[in-house]
Amino acid sequence: MAKKRRLITEENEENYEFTPSDFDEREFILKDMYGTKVLLGILVLSLIVGFVGAAICYYSGASWGWILATLNTFAVMFIIRPVALKLGIRVDLLEGKTLLGDYLVYLVMALGTCIMFVNPPFLA
Repeated sequence: MAKKRRLITEENEENYEFTPSDFDEREFILKDMYGTKVLLGILVLSLIVGFVGAAICYYSGASWGWILATLNTFAVMFIIRPVALKLGIRVDLLEGKTLLGDYLVYLVMALGTCIMFVNPPFLA
């Protein structure tokens, strides 16, 4: 016996329209410029801390001077945010990922500057 044919009916497709949220270009640019200014301030601070660390290593005369310089670098990193907030720099406006990147750049620059100034040709 032959089976009865089923009629296949097409289902109506849902109409989905993507509506992007409002993008405030001015706010985006100002936030990006503010993040850049904070990064430049952190870079200047890292150069100062690196130079002080090199001076600690050079003038300590002991083999543990590099430990003190490294601890100094990490201690300054942990007080950047509270000191910046007290100085009126709104670090809390930055995203967490941006601030973490700034901290990592600080560590690399400060420790790299310290290593660079401890070794010749900068060593007097």
